[in-house]
Amino acid sequence: MSEPLDIAVIVPCFNEEAAIGSVIDGFRSARDDITVYVCDNASTDNTIQVAKQHGAVVRHEPARGKGNVVRRMFADIDADIFVMVDGDDTYDPGALNEMINVLLNERCDLVTGRRIEQHEDAYRFGHRFGNRLLATITTLLFGRKSVDLLSGYRVMSRRFVKSFPAISSGFEIETELTIHALSLNLPMREVATAYKERPAMSESKLNTYRDGVRILSTILLFTKEERPFLFFSGLAVFLVLLSLGLGIPVTLEFFETGLVERFPTAILSASIMLLAFLSLTTGMVLDSVARGRRETKRLAYLGLSWLKR
Repeated sequence: MSEPLDIAVIVPCFNEEAAIGSVIDGFRSARDDITVYVCDNASTDNTIQVAKQHGAVVRHEPARGKGNVVRRMFADIDADIFVMVDGDDTYDPGALNEMINVLLNERCDLVTGRRIEQHEDAYRFGHRFGNRLLATITTLLFGRKSVDLLSGYRVMSRRFVKSFPAISSGFEIETELTIHALSLNLPMREVATAYKERPAMSESKLNTYRDGVRILSTILLFTKEERPFLFFSGLAVFLVLLSLGLGIPVTLEFFETGLVERFPTAILSASIMLLAFLSLTTGMVLDSVARGRRETKRLAYLGLSWLKR
């Protein structure tokens, strides 16, 4: 493109004094048309001072959680292209130009840095397994493949960022970004990028089990919101099977003896079957509502310019 781009690199961070300087220098040296915004999330070390010394624009978000930081930065900053990257110096600034070129040349809205670990300790087995499991679940639910669902390295168009609702408050924000693109069938790509070990004095803020449960809950929540018929019909199938499991022995017993000796079980089985049909009806109604919501979000997305100018 002939005109220079306004590229905003957004770095959410908490207590990353040991890493933040290297992150800022790396991305500032990658291109001349970027501004690095460091959003401090109530750090208790010298992260802010180091960020300022290395030439970053420092913003503050006191509400703890990466999702809260991203929501604030997406609202306050305007640019042609948005880059989101973690402040732990594990992502490769050298991949930035390729990711931006893919965004521009293919008119994508979301380009994700697919992590290729450079060290055996960089990407723990639990995180790798959880990422693959959640990516598989997301593919089954939304019909499009996303290999690295939890990558913290993203390049996004302006219209994607400004139409993104940003509901999540924590590390599940990456999952929400992907699901938002999948639900609206937006053009998205993944680009392989090196993923290295954290600096010695930098500690991971991600808890494998706690945050894994939160991310899985987010997938289920957005399945209910974006694919309600799938969600409630699955629940209906489970209830039907449960009802049959309870009711068939009672029915066979009635045919043999002419008596219903387990009357409470019969009532419970019938009640569960009614709940199954109610769940199926709820899914059908909410599916129409979800379709209308997707159309509204799509129109809001189309109402924004791909670049700022």
